Amino acid sequence: MSKTVDTCVVGLGKLGLPVAVHIAQKGNRVRGADIDERTVDLVNQGIEPFPGEPELGDRLADVHTRGLLTAHTSISEAVAASEAVILLVPLVVDGDRQPDFTAMDAATRMISEGLQPGTLVSYETTLPVGTSRTRFAPRLAELSGLTVGEDLFICHSPERVFTGRVFSDLRRYPKLVGGVTAACTQMGVKFYESVLEFDDRPDLPRPNGVWPMASVETAEMTKLAETTYRNVNIGLANEYARFAESNGIDVYEVIAAANSQVFSHILQPGASVGGHCIPVYPHLYMTNDTEATVPVASVAANEAMPAHMVDLLAGELDGSLTDRKVVVLGLCYRGGAKEDAFSGTYPLVAELERRGAVVTVHDSMYTDDELRARYFTPYEKAAADGAIVHTNHAEYLDWNPANLPGITALIDGRNMMNASDWPGVVVRRLGVAANLQ
Repeated sequence: MSKTVDTCVVGLGKLGLPVAVHIAQKGNRVRGADIDERTVDLVNQGIEPFPGEPELGDRLADVHTRGLLTAHTSISEAVAASEAVILLVPLVVDGDRQPDFTAMDAATRMISEGLQPGTLVSYETTLPVGTSRTRFAPRLAELSGLTVGEDLFICHSPERVFTGRVFSDLRRYPKLVGGVTAACTQMGVKFYESVLEFDDRPDLPRPNGVWPMASVETAEMTKLAETTYRNVNIGLANEYARFAESNGIDVYEVIAAANSQVFSHILQPGASVGGHCIPVYPHLYMTNDTEATVPVASVAANEAMPAHMVDLLAGELDGSLTDRKVVVLGLCYRGGAKEDAFSGTYPLVAELERRGAVVTVHDSMYTDDELRARYFTPYEKAAADGAIVHTNHAEYLDWNPANLPGITALIDGRNMMNASDWPGVVVRRLGVAANLQ
């Protein structure tokens, strides 16, 4: 592998494009590949195709001007001109959050059509354990005529970044590399060491950098382990929250005090768990571990939270929501990020409507037409009976009864509202007993 590496990044989405830009800024020639023509056209103009990722616009413009990044709709042609291929195509899941490999299988086939001897293919998409070895490696070898570990090198190196801070996360977290063979691991380590730099992390058990893993399965499980842990931790926090509400306790005081002990790391409860990762990856883990019980319980606890928010509101509105006008604040699954994948607002609105409420949704990151396209009625400043804070958008910190005229009850699912800002309104925080509000 040369000092600078001609690299192809397949999938120019919210993770793939920043990764491609980052590698290009290191002086490598990068070809981004995506089947979306609009994305390809904008990247080739040096224009970011989606908003919200800090620094992406300036960094993209830089590598475009320097001629280091181009975008292509032909995956096979981009692969044919590259020494290393990174695949960041999303693993689509169905309504039951089970993997649907259609898109990844298609990308794998198109990659195989352009593979040259000696190419490294790194799957960064989060995968069920065993997928790289038993599904993708045989397919790439079969279609390309190359031999894994000899003239074709395949590894799994799970992405570990967070939208909204991709560039800093690429430096902060160790890059895990597990190959289908030892030679694949070695090739993967060499590649990532050439295109990444890392922050000093004295808190880690070994120096920050590229960490070779014992096997491709080890790398796959590590990503599932860290994300499933978060689901389990949040599920436990949500269990604590519901118990605290019924027993005269403020769960946030409990969590802060418990976490003062070095072995306690309890996360915060919340109205829902959304996004592409935390609500999904436990299901990917459980496709392998069919005897798992802890993730089953945490998923159930987290998925029950939207209905619990509705219970809290109904309790403050005399028990019935029939014909009550309710405003849901926030569609995004987390504050400041325009992303509604598995957002708890969907089941929250469905449950409110099931109980007879007339529901509107507010989220300033979405236009009214975008909300309507998702079958929501946009909130227009008008009289309502109650509201539920689903998303911790910073703007809601400045809201008061003038923003929600007429409401008598506000359910705070993110522990962010100040009751003193809401005179005449009952403010109920998730996880806090009524007498402590």
